[in-house]
Amino acid sequence: MAGKLIADQIEHSTAGSLSTEYVVNGSAKAWVNFNGTSTIASRDSKGVSGLLDNGTGNYTVSFTSNMSGGDYSASVSSSSGGVSNTDTMVNPYTWAVSSVSMSTNTNSGSLTDRVYVNLTIHGDLA
Repeated sequence: MAGKLIADQIEHSTAGSLSTEYVVNGSAKAWVNFNGTSTIASRDSKGVSGLLDNGTGNYTVSFTSNMSGGDYSASVSSSSGGVSNTDTMVNPYTWAVSSVSMSTNTNSGSLTDRVYVNLTIHGDLA
């Protein structure tokens, strides 16, 4: 049996209350932590339907549910997994309603694979 719960506020017995607007509009719509080296693989995720390795340091993450448009927020980070090497920048470069593409670059601009790549998506679902 399917149902619908309509509420403007959620209240916890000891932690206080929160407007449901924050739950709907403020929650991450998708996130992933994946290994960006060799055969890429998700360690954990929510709202992510696939990972694509486009070549060294270049990835596309597909969403389970489409976003309403391409103006959502894509927050990204990466790490070498404790191995000290050059600083790396993570740059999302294509925002589609069903996916986002990103690259991991060294400070000199060279693409490089990273052991940990993280992505969080905020915005409105379609």
